[in-house]
Amino acid sequence: MPLLPAGSGQDAALAVLEDRFQPNMTLEAAQGLLVEAITAGILGDLGSGGSVDACVITETGAKMLRTLSSPTKPMERPTQYRFAPGTTAVLSETVKPLPLQLVEETVQTMEVE
Repeated sequence: MPLLPAGSGQDAALAVLEDRFQPNMTLEAAQGLLVEAITAGILGDLGSGGSVDACVITETGAKMLRTLSSPTKPMERPTQYRFAPGTTAVLSETVKPLPLQLVEETVQTMEVE
């Protein structure tokens, strides 16, 4: 029984699977469909990660396939941040007191055995 995708990108992944799945697909075709489906989930949701991994389970055993695809490029920073360890620059600070009022206070004793 196949496992269905689960997570924040599952709706996009399931849409691709429902649209393109064919019975008796070859292993290569199924892997291609998996990459398409998971890529749709990754690109459709920012919280879905950035690479496609799979585990192929057959009668002879299981094989992990790491990084079948990496549809997103890692973000490159134009410069390096250089702060002394344990410090962060503070540009401004405003402290605004909140007007609070105690409306009701009750005290109850707790019975202990």
